[in-house]
Amino acid sequence: MARTQGSHSGITGPKVREAALKLFARHGFAAVSMRQIAGEVGVQAGALYNYTPDKQTLLFDLMQTHLEELLAAQEEAQAGQPEPFAALRDFTRFHINFHTERPEEVFIAYMELRNLSDENFEVIEKLRRAYEGRLVDILKRGVDEGVFTIADTRVAAMALIAMLNGVNTWFREGGRLSLAEVQDIYWDMVRKAVSS
Repeated sequence: MARTQGSHSGITGPKVREAALKLFARHGFAAVSMRQIAGEVGVQAGALYNYTPDKQTLLFDLMQTHLEELLAAQEEAQAGQPEPFAALRDFTRFHINFHTERPEEVFIAYMELRNLSDENFEVIEKLRRAYEGRLVDILKRGVDEGVFTIADTRVAAMALIAMLNGVNTWFREGGRLSLAEVQDIYWDMVRKAVSS
């Protein structure tokens, strides 16, 4: 369905995405209806179809955007390929910082995979693997250079990412520890996990 000239697609489209993000994170994808999203935006349910063909497309778009932004930001942050310990430290700090700024996106990206169609899951999984692959590459470089002691770099990468993702479940701004202190503590644990 084409939008009429002069419509507010530049305003309403992002509002639809924001509303879907908030509702999916709060209630879960399966529990949220298009009518609820429309109500959050302040439009009739039928008007949503001017901005998205269906709820599945909204979920996929939110996940794909998050992961593409993650990959682009990590590439920029890790430019220059420092030696393995510095690269791993930078990855650790980057991951924690990026994810704590986007708790709703992170929750959806990890918890709603089961609700993707097979075709959409394949695209999202490829993006996830690309990100994980960057950490695997850092770990492999460290093993090759004799500075990391890791039995299996892919398993280590999965374990480290799972550990880093855990920060989102408990960290709150204004709590006992600052984000910088949390990053220092986690980097110390990561460093010890890969060292002999």
